[in-house]
Amino acid sequence: MSPSAIRCPNLTDPELELLQNIAHGMPITADLSRSDLLLVCPRGPHEVEVVAQAQPNSISSLYNRSLLGQTLTNDEAPVILDAWRRRGHVRAQRDLLPTGAPVVQEVYPIPGVAGQPVAFLSVETSLIQLERHHQRHASFQRAIEWLKGMCMRGELAASEGLSPFGEWDGVLLVDAQRRITYLSGIANNLYRRLGYMEDLRGKRLSFLNTSDDEMVVAALENHTPLEREVKEGTHIWIRKVLPLWTPPTVSGWLHGLVFRRKRLGEVAGALIAVHDATEERLKKQELEVKTTMIQEVHHRVKNNLQAIAATLRMQARRTKDGEALHVLREATARILSVAVIHEFLSLDETQTINMRDVCQRVINQNRDVVMTPGQEISFVLEGPAVYLPSQHATAFALVVNELIHNAIEHGFEGKLHGQLRVALDDRGEKVHLEVWDDGEQLPPDFDLVSTPSLGLQIVRSLAENDLRGQLWLKNQADGVLATVEFPKVVAV
Repeated sequence: MSPSAIRCPNLTDPELELLQNIAHGMPITADLSRSDLLLVCPRGPHEVEVVAQAQPNSISSLYNRSLLGQTLTNDEAPVILDAWRRRGHVRAQRDLLPTGAPVVQEVYPIPGVAGQPVAFLSVETSLIQLERHHQRHASFQRAIEWLKGMCMRGELAASEGLSPFGEWDGVLLVDAQRRITYLSGIANNLYRRLGYMEDLRGKRLSFLNTSDDEMVVAALENHTPLEREVKEGTHIWIRKVLPLWTPPTVSGWLHGLVFRRKRLGEVAGALIAVHDATEERLKKQELEVKTTMIQEVHHRVKNNLQAIAATLRMQARRTKDGEALHVLREATARILSVAVIHEFLSLDETQTINMRDVCQRVINQNRDVVMTPGQEISFVLEGPAVYLPSQHATAFALVVNELIHNAIEHGFEGKLHGQLRVALDDRGEKVHLEVWDDGEQLPPDFDLVSTPSLGLQIVRSLAENDLRGQLWLKNQADGVLATVEFPKVVAV
């Protein structure tokens, strides 16, 4: 994720740009150095503000929360404030608050255009990780120091787009002649999977029948990091190449030459990070196949339900009995309401469905199926998009269908004109649904529990049993209002 814009008062635009470039390079530096990085700006003699933070993906972070934007005092950041008072580099061991974990903290000054520190980069490493680092080859230790220096000079800004370096990723170090000088244990195992059983240290990258050499050449020529997904034999690798440069001279750094946008050092080699994504890609492909199959099932179910509804419509056109015609129309509307959910699931692989879209489809279907010839009822849909899990969407669609159908059948019986409004409301943990019509009011002795209406019995059962909510039906001065309220997360 890109760091937010750096805000440090009283700095020039080039200085702010340098700090922004440092922030862009901090994530990959934290990953490869297995350290936490804080970029701070002084806020007075006794306070600093954290303007950028990078936590490593390769190990657990020393911090369990973000410090970005926080002001640190001497109790929280004694080493950083000591560096600020000294205007220079400070290295110290201390116990990290509030966990008490022992860490080694190195604080580096970031000079501005006048050569005086305008910010500080704190590199914080646990004693365990530091001991492991000291056991690695000297060339790798030196490369990590170069990497930190490049980060402080803003030379790693282009690494912002690289994917994180994970715990199970391998790393190689090659020198300026593209000879392998260091392989991590994980990298050694990864290359053995490709059949390279011998010791690869000292060999040129061109010895490998892989894309390593070509990527390193391109990265060094273009002075920019590279990342590619490549198939190596039967394996799918994600490979990152990070060019390394030797440090500039001290005088060049202190006189602000970092702001001239020129490479100050010579090519030192490159760090190569390798991630075997074979299993991840196979799982992704399997999931895509399963998703496609499930979508096809929903598509076929939708087609079958629509075919059944079409058959019922044909039967209804031939039916002379009024009661039978009424029952066939009700059954058709219910079947089409269920078909709507399967249609949405056949088009979208996500497991949530936009209930506002479902309401619109149910309204349209009732307008086509239930209304009698000559009726002119105005339908209005209000409210935001509300998403529900697919397992609850069918019950919701049936509730909306039955309430609309009930309003048309009983509220507008014998009437040619009317208004019907469906309103959705997202109330945080609950969903609120209202269906209002300006038709005939409920009889004085109406009782929802004992009503003979099959449609309302269905709604009540779905609302209470499937959605774990409640249903209310009451008269208003201008019509009848049906209300259903249920939790977004329905307990099974």
